[in-house]
Parts: sequence; C-alpha cells; structure tokens
Amino acid sequence: MNSTTMSRRRFTARAVAVLAALPLTCAMAAPFSSERITVRTEGTGPDVVLIPGLNSSPRVWASTVKKLPGYRYHLVQVSGFAGQPAAGNKEGTVAAPVADEIARYIEAAELKQPAVIGHSMGGTIGMMLASRHPTRLSRLMVVDMFPFLGTFFAGPGASPSQVEAVADRIGAGMRAATPEQRAKSTNDTIAGMIDTEAMRPVAIKDSTTSDPDVSGRAYRELIVTNLIPELSRISVPVTVLYVQPKTVPLAPAQFDGVYKGAYAPVKQLTLKRIPDSAHFIMWDQPQRFQSEVASFLSPR
Repeated sequence: MNSTTMSRRRFTARAVAVLAALPLTCAMAAPFSSERITVRTEGTGPDVVLIPGLNSSPRVWASTVKKLPGYRYHLVQVSGFAGQPAAGNKEGTVAAPVADEIARYIEAAELKQPAVIGHSMGGTIGMMLASRHPTRLSRLMVVDMFPFLGTFFAGPGASPSQVEAVADRIGAGMRAATPEQRAKSTNDTIAGMIDTEAMRPVAIKDSTTSDPDVSGRAYRELIVTNLIPELSRISVPVTVLYVQPKTVPLAPAQFDGVYKGAYAPVKQLTLKRIPDSAHFIMWDQPQRFQSEVASFLSPR
C-alpha cells in the first residue's frame, strides 16, 4: 500500500468519525435562511413546530421535549428575542411576518403538515399560521393566549381606536423606561407569570437580553390585533390550554365563558383551563402540560 492510499484511508476514516459525531439533527436540518427567525431541530419522528412567546427562547420547551421523545421538534427562535439580533424584525410588526416565515420554513423543509404548538405570542403566531396558511399544518395547540388581548387591556366593547390608544400609552411607557425601571418591571412581570420560582431566572435572562424596541413593537401588535374574525378560517383541530390570572376577579365559570365566546368560531375546538398555574404552564404544571401535549400529538 503506497503512502497516497494510506493518506486517503486515514482521511476517509477521520471524515466518517467527524460525521458520526455530529448531532443527528444537524444532518437532518433543511437549508433555510431567514432574517426573522432561526430554527433548529431535535429528535426524530413526526414533525412538531414549537413557537415560544414574547421575549422567550426555545428553552421554554426543553423539559417537554425531553419527556416526550419520538418526534422531530422544530424549535423556532424569533429574531430580537433572548439575545438574538433584531435582523429582519428591526422595524414594523413582528408576529404577522414571523407567521409567514414559519409557513415558508414548513414549505422549504418539506414538512408534511406538522403539528404546531405556540405559547403566548407563539399562540398568536400559531393562529395566524392556521388562518392564513391553513394547508401548512395538521393541528394547533395554543398555550395561554387570547385571540384579542385588546379586550383585557381596553375593556369589552372598546373600539379599535380606544384599543390603539391604550397600546400606544403602554408602548410609550416602555420606551421611556430607564434600564433600572425596565429591570424591575421585568422581574415583577415574570414573578406574576411563573409560580415556580426556580424557573424565573430563565425567563428573566431571556427577557433582559431581548431587544427593547422589538419587544415594544411586538407587544403593541399583540394588543391591537384582533384574530377573532379570522378564527372561522381555521380548518384544523385547535386545542387551547389557558389559565385564569390571579388578577382577574371573575368566577372560574365566568372566565371560562369569556374564552368559549372568543374561540367559538373555531370549528374543531378543545378548551381546557389548567388550574394552579400561571402563564408558563409548561413550568408550573409540567406533568399536566406534558400529558396534554402527548394527547394532542397522538395519532388521530
């Protein structure tokens, strides 16, 4: 055997070793480039797209993904949140164009109608995806998101201009906040959204490393966007998990009625209120959440 042959064999062996050491998800990831989102995959099996909320990262799904193997999870990261550069989200709306980008990703990656799960703003994005790109997904789970937040901020029956005025005041306050005020607001907000104290630092880090301008514009968009008129366009089954915030002084039955009324246009709807949990259900009630996700993802 000459030196050239030996060299080639060594190179081939090294190449095989390097490829074998790469995570499976790296080899399976479809070529996709976007200024608004990045997506990484984890696991193998039926496809599931996971969309985090405002100022969040895919870390919110870590325990769920770990406990529910057997799927190929597509973990979406929105540009501008959790330390990611603002890139394509540096101006204008955020949720609506991100929904379009996820639809484009599903097509580019040749996914066959994946299940989609979105938390908070991710739930809004999921509803946009299901109503505006109805053939892209097979089912949708919305985790603690109302289809029109303006109802909570401006009151039932408020006109669009009244809702926009409230949203503009909130946005102005966010922009005018000092770094110290912003840090205190973040800590207070997260404390109200997560009962499990051990998980709060994760959310606080994601929030404090998010771009304030992207966050402010996205938050305003969430307040003023009314998706209720679009819900009738959704043809896939929808599961909604929600909690009743401690600050809402309604009887549980009344609060349930608010959700039932808002989501009534959805043709195939499952509504479930999760007790003893704040906004991040996956962290406050992990076993219940994982059970609900397992049921949602089971073959139908």
